[in-house]
Amino acid sequence: MSFPPRKVLGVPEAKFDPEVSTGSTSETALPGPTLAEIRQARVRIAAVVTTTPMEKSRFLSDTLGQCVHLKAENLQRTGSYKIRGAYNRIAQLSEAEKARGVVAASAGNHAQGVALAARELGIRATIFMPLGVALPKLQATRGYGADVVLHGSIVDETLQAAAEFAERTGAVLIPPFDHPDIVAGQGTLALEILDQVPDVANIVVPIGGGGLISGIATVFAQLEPELGRHVRIIGVQAANAAAYPPSLAAGHPQAIATLPTIADGIAVARPGALNFEIIRQTVDEVVTIEDDETAKAIVVLLERAKLVVEPAGAVGVAALLAGKIDLDGPTVVILSGGNIDPMIMERIISRGLAASSRYLIVSIPLPDRPGQLARIAEIIAEANANVVEVMHTRHGSGLQISEVEIEISMETRGAEHAEMVLQHLRDEGYRPQVEL
Repeated sequence: MSFPPRKVLGVPEAKFDPEVSTGSTSETALPGPTLAEIRQARVRIAAVVTTTPMEKSRFLSDTLGQCVHLKAENLQRTGSYKIRGAYNRIAQLSEAEKARGVVAASAGNHAQGVALAARELGIRATIFMPLGVALPKLQATRGYGADVVLHGSIVDETLQAAAEFAERTGAVLIPPFDHPDIVAGQGTLALEILDQVPDVANIVVPIGGGGLISGIATVFAQLEPELGRHVRIIGVQAANAAAYPPSLAAGHPQAIATLPTIADGIAVARPGALNFEIIRQTVDEVVTIEDDETAKAIVVLLERAKLVVEPAGAVGVAALLAGKIDLDGPTVVILSGGNIDPMIMERIISRGLAASSRYLIVSIPLPDRPGQLARIAEIIAEANANVVEVMHTRHGSGLQISEVEIEISMETRGAEHAEMVLQHLRDEGYRPQVEL
């Protein structure tokens, strides 16, 4: 989904310095935090938040023909950008509010951000997490000193329990994205991007509720006249949890029925009200990405960039690799988090290898006589592929009485090599069927 380009006001060319630049530049004021408030947030969080690396990706740059940088927020404290907004919000509470403590509901990154921020500020934190939350996320949240309450099988139930706790105890509820202080904290990332890639032309950002992209987009909208150019802001959502495209088409936030997705960190059923308004006015495009494409991107980031990135953090790279975004000029892709359960990671890597045709599962009907399996293995070996698993059955649907079916899992070097292996089998008279 594309939107009309934002209007760039005419200004004389000048050297840009985001630290001394003054103020809002839009003809009509945007909702949410001002540029001055975002700069103040940067100062406020500086002692706690790490300035994360900006790595040029030679692989993506060569593949796409444009200079592509990776903003590694997966290396941020707590493993994601969420500490920025959480600390900025909690640090501004009154002494009376701090004394009552804070509460949040989250299955992962927001929980850890709130827990660490509260610990650094000496405030009690209670975090509600759903039953079945990934063990590493649960352990990390407790490790930051929060009291963790497991409640609800879905996040909506967990959120409701946190809200009831806040009402009952007076604890301050810290929202994950829909608050100006949260948006301002996430917006500090935009100032870092300008420091590290001053000539940035495109920024690709994962979207869940919209806290991160609204913070980044509002900075560039307010600075646009002084920059003297338009910086495109592109959001990426998981196709199974994409609330923004229909909401933007309708002109107001809409709730959707989300489907399971590996990018659970951005699986949000309804956009934040404040976030939506900022995004509606400032974001240029929102695209969606399939889980297989995300899994493939995770493998690329592991192999080519040596970076561990969770699915929600990898959707921007997935969108580039899938050709969903047209680039013109230097591009920054935000890797928003790296908190991934090793058990889930193993499955995702297998899925990513399969999506890249580097892990192939093939079923082949065979005459039920000795030597057939050995011949199949020989053909595959001659094609320089590697068999890793074999399953054998006489009960497959469509088999003749005199036939058996084998299912072979093999490693290949990519789509072209996989097709060569299949063709070798066909040339020998076999009928291989690729299993999805």
